[in-house]
Amino acid sequence: MSLKRRSKINATFSMASMTDVIFLLLIFFMISSTVVMPNSIKVTLPQAQKQTSAKPLMRVTIDKELNYYVASGKQNAKRVRFEDIAPFLLESSKKEPEMFVALYADEDVPYREVVKILNIANENKLKMVLVTRPKK
Repeated sequence: MSLKRRSKINATFSMASMTDVIFLLLIFFMISSTVVMPNSIKVTLPQAQKQTSAKPLMRVTIDKELNYYVASGKQNAKRVRFEDIAPFLLESSKKEPEMFVALYADEDVPYREVVKILNIANENKLKMVLVTRPKK
């Protein structure tokens, strides 16, 4: 009789706690993956006192060798010529009119290069955000 009772106890093992842990891990990774934005281009950003929080949909990056990169959403950045930046931004803004464009410019980039990108955004009525790092 006691042998039958033991087999019943072992057969009623509950997986509820295991599935709870798996769902919590799944939720954690889903949330943390939306926060991470891929940026594989080495850019030393200038420091600023205040940080604004705007979630850009487009990224324009200028590295210290004055190479231009563009990306949309979570795509990897691709290198483009300066002349190709405006058409890329216009095409993307047609898909999402209320988008922000984040400008990642290395702190060694001459100011005139940053102004060129700002002028493109201004001429096309795009919302531009300059990306900086917090002051330590």
